[in-house]
Amino acid sequence: MSAQYEETPGSAALPLKTIGDIRAALRSGHGFPGDRESFEADLQRALEASSETDLNAVAEVIVDYRGRIRLYQDPDFDIAVQEGIDLTARLKQEEQGR
Repeated sequence: MSAQYEETPGSAALPLKTIGDIRAALRSGHGFPGDRESFEADLQRALEASSETDLNAVAEVIVDYRGRIRLYQDPDFDIAVQEGIDLTARLKQEEQGR
């Protein structure tokens, strides 16, 4: 059995089950900068590339953006990003000191 995404307490507030739910969340500012426009473009490309019987590309776009919204809402995400920024700055300083 594959590992499933674990729901965080904050993600339960956003019912990301439909394209409309995802659009509403992106309009409300959930997700990363530019995701609102990118979602529509990616969805359009996926629809154009799909056949009537194979909508896997569309499903992949939906899953991707649903994950982005949930990730952006995860309070631990900001901490992890800051740790990465701090590590990068420290490594740059060490490299310049050599």
